Amino acid sequence: MHKSYQPQDIERRVYARWEEQGLFAPQGDGERYCIMIPPPNVTGTLHMGHAFQYTIMDALTRYKRMQGCRSLWQPGTDHAGIATQMVVERLLNNEGTSRKELGREKFVERVWQWKKESGGKIGEQLRCLGASVDWSRERFTLDEDLSRAVTTVFVQLYQDNLIYRGKRLVNWDPVLHTALSDLEVLSADEDGHLWHFRYPLASGDGYLVVATTRPETMLGDSAVAVHPDDERYSDLVGKEIVLPIVGRRIPVIADDYVDPEFGTGCVKITPAHDFNDYEIGMRHELPMYNILTDNAALNDEVPEAYRGMDRFDARKAVVAEFESLGLLDHVEDYTVKIPRGDRTGAVVEPYLTDQWYVKIKPLAEPAIEAVKSGRIRFVPENWSKTYFDWMYNIQDWCISRQLWWGHRIPAWYDDAGKVYVGHSEDEVRKQHKLGAKVALRQDEDVLDTWFSSALWPFSTLGWPEETDALDDFYPGSVLVTGFDIIFFWVARMIMMGLRFMGDVPFREVYMHGLIRDQDGQKMSKSKGNVLDPLDLIDGVDLETLLDKRTSGLMQNHLKPMIDKATRKQFPNGIERYGADALRFTFASLATTGRDIRFDLGRIEGYKNFCNKLWNAARYVLMNTEHMDDGDVELSAADQWIRARLSQTIDAVHGHFAAYRLDLASQAIYEFTWHEFCDWYLELSKPVLQSDDTSPELQRGTRRTLIETLESLLRLMHPFMPFITEEIWQQVAPRAGISASTIMLRAYPDAAQHARDDEAVADIIWVRQFILGIRQIRGEMDISPGKPLPVLLKNASDEDRRRANDHALLLHRVGRVESVRILDEGEEPPASATALMDDMRLLVPMKGIIDVDAERARLEKQQDKLSADLARNRAKLDNANFVNNAPADVVTKEKQRSDELQKQLGQLGEQLEKLNELA
Repeated sequence: MHKSYQPQDIERRVYARWEEQGLFAPQGDGERYCIMIPPPNVTGTLHMGHAFQYTIMDALTRYKRMQGCRSLWQPGTDHAGIATQMVVERLLNNEGTSRKELGREKFVERVWQWKKESGGKIGEQLRCLGASVDWSRERFTLDEDLSRAVTTVFVQLYQDNLIYRGKRLVNWDPVLHTALSDLEVLSADEDGHLWHFRYPLASGDGYLVVATTRPETMLGDSAVAVHPDDERYSDLVGKEIVLPIVGRRIPVIADDYVDPEFGTGCVKITPAHDFNDYEIGMRHELPMYNILTDNAALNDEVPEAYRGMDRFDARKAVVAEFESLGLLDHVEDYTVKIPRGDRTGAVVEPYLTDQWYVKIKPLAEPAIEAVKSGRIRFVPENWSKTYFDWMYNIQDWCISRQLWWGHRIPAWYDDAGKVYVGHSEDEVRKQHKLGAKVALRQDEDVLDTWFSSALWPFSTLGWPEETDALDDFYPGSVLVTGFDIIFFWVARMIMMGLRFMGDVPFREVYMHGLIRDQDGQKMSKSKGNVLDPLDLIDGVDLETLLDKRTSGLMQNHLKPMIDKATRKQFPNGIERYGADALRFTFASLATTGRDIRFDLGRIEGYKNFCNKLWNAARYVLMNTEHMDDGDVELSAADQWIRARLSQTIDAVHGHFAAYRLDLASQAIYEFTWHEFCDWYLELSKPVLQSDDTSPELQRGTRRTLIETLESLLRLMHPFMPFITEEIWQQVAPRAGISASTIMLRAYPDAAQHARDDEAVADIIWVRQFILGIRQIRGEMDISPGKPLPVLLKNASDEDRRRANDHALLLHRVGRVESVRILDEGEEPPASATALMDDMRLLVPMKGIIDVDAERARLEKQQDKLSADLARNRAKLDNANFVNNAPADVVTKEKQRSDELQKQLGQLGEQLEKLNELA
């Protein structure tokens, strides 16, 4: 083994060997276990959320594989309709052409070409992370067989009257000219205004005041609504007002939706341009006036002066006309939640248009029952409430998108506008006996990306064909996903699985939190806090990091701020941590919380953990070169570490079962660092290095070293696959194992490691003894290497036995020169003391330290710290400094004050102990 851990020399080489040997494919004939990867966008790159999620899935898959399960982690990518189309359209724009100039067929060909050349990046990144997906089964949502599944589902749902075409309100992106799902709309607070308009009563005796943040929409108003219990307006319900500018008479209606406490208690109703108003319009059968074009300009439904006007120009014109008419009551500044398309940044409009919909309630009812009955279990369980809240109030699903890239809707129209749905145009013609003279035109729209994703658990396994893969791996075992797509993906997979497979798509849903930065902020390009997991694995220099963080940033004014913050946080770029350190960090963060803070201090700590493991393995290998098969005797330390390993294995199994990977990784860390490395390796040295120990004891310790390390590597493997494989290849032959990879070795079983309670109790006693002596050394500033005589006061018979039986360990590890038990009533000399339950450890100070010299040294140090603290407090008492200095400087001074007080307290305790010895 190399003297130091070098992940860059290990990871790609090890992964290539795994992949070449086909080790990720399901093995054997054990219990089936299957996880479906949430398919990342083909345009995408690995972000921190992906890496976190994939670490969890890989750990679960490796764990089950090592338990003997026939395990499949199904990989693949999503065609990502809008995202992919935009990428290719930008490329065409750079080439001086456009999608429309190419035409649909040529454009789609160009997207496939881009996919072939550039669409595999995320797969390579998955390999860097160590993901053990079965690459031989990789799928793409536009593959021919998956597309056949999509068409089959659409046709069957249509034939079952569960898909229809209708005019409803959708999120409309006026740049892309397509409907968007709620997940593709980002809403944020922005500064705006609230305009208060006067609407004259048709009777001519007064007016009502309504308020709006979108004045241009008043041109499409159908009513004014008040609350039915609002006595101010009860006599006006059923009357009419005259809509200014338009001149249309519209009714005053009563509806529970209205909040009588907001504004005047009167609300303008625009059913074609507001989702809440749409529902009110449906309840009251109001006319719906669509006043916008697909570019968000005003159409012919408005007065002539406004036609063709951009919506924001129309806003200004409407306000100006109200003012000129004397109908602008007042205007106030107002914070408005503005919806924007996540791809274009354009303000999204609620827009009334013809779209295809899934009638969702008949599909939702069995999906609700599946969770209520326990056929599907959410982890943590509280997410089932979120699921139910949405499912009970579910709305029909808009599945059409006005794009060219995607699954084209299998519907055709004749010249009369009649629609025909089928698997192909040929099938439609045959079924409906349409002759060649009947012209058919296929629907231009494609399906929402989430439609094909909803079929992922069974379409990837070969459905609608009856395949062995479906028999083997449907339903899946667990879905691992973020809570942000519980509605868009999880619920829809459940509905589609029940409908077309007759069973749930998975038995459990493990919902994890979302990765934030160290301050709890969402990672975003505009905040300049995005971390690329590949940069953490391989490292990146400062200039490259700056370029990645600022390139493509639309808000140029943010670049200087991001540049400054990045230089401050990463003056030398990001160092190489390796995949295992990153994976272990993610595992340690896999709590049940909604938000997960990623702190670089953790990954630094787990890189050190990798180094600790590497160095421990080198020690074990160097001390087990001469293994033989003679008789073996286990020391108390050997039996203790075997017992603690058994307990740790038990704990890890329990944590895996509960999806608490944070607790599993913590248990492994604590055992490895604080028991195996810090204690057992030290306790092994006296046995191996002493001429007085028997060959049987030395064999026992060598055997324990190699067997414990080998088991520990298997225990760690699901979390840290690369370093464990690399070390295991060296360790296995010493342990008499001939297998080719750690991946297919059995996961450790606690029952294989016997527990000797007496040995465990003895080593706990030895550790307490040595820690007591180390405490005295620290308090008295005694060199760690100086042998110390120890006196025992109030020692029991068991203490006497242990002191005698483990004298070698106390001498070599504790640097104890001698141990003597005081007679009853014997007064000890002036000594430093540590407590061990009822027994006291005494170290006589005579000849070890010069009390007067040590006191003088400590008092000099105390004077210096006191002077530093006085200067520090003078600064903090100075209001001018506190109010004008940078906040981080003031914070540092406060932290320094706390640290100085802490150091002075420790010095005071040391002086007290010295005075007791005088």
